[in-house]
Amino acid sequence: MGRGVVSCAMAASIPPPPRPDDPVRGILLMLVAITLFSIADAMSKQLTQTLSPLMVAWIRFATFFLLALLFVARRGGTRFLAARRPWLQVMRGIGVAGSALAMTFALKVLPLAEATAINFVSPAFITVLSVIFLAEKVGWRRWTAIAVGLLGVLIVVRPGSGVFQAAALLPLLTAAFWAGAVIVTRKMAGVGGDGPETTLIWTAGVGFLLFTLMLPFGWQTPDAGQVGFGVLVGLVSSVPHALVVLAYRHAPASALAPFAYTQLVTASLVGFIGFGAVPDGWTFAGGAVIAASGLYSAHRERVRAREARRIS
Repeated sequence: MGRGVVSCAMAASIPPPPRPDDPVRGILLMLVAITLFSIADAMSKQLTQTLSPLMVAWIRFATFFLLALLFVARRGGTRFLAARRPWLQVMRGIGVAGSALAMTFALKVLPLAEATAINFVSPAFITVLSVIFLAEKVGWRRWTAIAVGLLGVLIVVRPGSGVFQAAALLPLLTAAFWAGAVIVTRKMAGVGGDGPETTLIWTAGVGFLLFTLMLPFGWQTPDAGQVGFGVLVGLVSSVPHALVVLAYRHAPASALAPFAYTQLVTASLVGFIGFGAVPDGWTFAGGAVIAASGLYSAHRERVRAREARRIS
């Protein structure tokens, strides 16, 4: 269901309130969300040591779907089930589910900090897909930022070295799936999109259905402890998404974007506490390069948006 920085990209694509007026509160909410994302990832990694990644993803989405049903029921019930563009909602759900499954597989075999750092490249994928599917114009500065971000990925994975493993491609797949979900979200917003409640229930429902259909290819009977822990993972991983949305109600994207990248620090700390994993200098260096690329891309998007408002 996405990591911290990609969840921020999704939240940033939803129009914020006209007057975010408490940036300190927004930043604190963002930091709590980032920490919870890292804890949820660590819990998923722990669970994948005894349960297949597909089963872990299915339990998480079952929990997500139940929470979405409860939330929508309290907000007005079945009227939120009708989508203006149902196929776009299905595509978004597939993107979110694909991202969740790829990252769950990645967490099974990769250190937490390394998987997180590589996943930071999602803004680069978002930029590329926005050119292809939204016909956005991207100048040389943003293309350079994309190249720098990919360089950061190479620094982390070091292809050709003894530390490289093919599993490092899984966080890239995670980022690509989530970028697709972000692009679909922007597309829906551009055609008179559905409300957040409708998008929430469709995303949860599509993901749950998709993983349920895949279960015959990876079924593993869980015991009661695994189910309970999986539900807890689902709860912990669902809360930070709501916190990110709340953070954007209190602070502008420009203030929150840098803090999204603190997940490399929280992932490193949680990985060390939970698994004794100590990231090497290459992981931090590559993560810093990727973060710089993403922040510059976000800066250029804000510049273009400001210029467009001035012209209009």
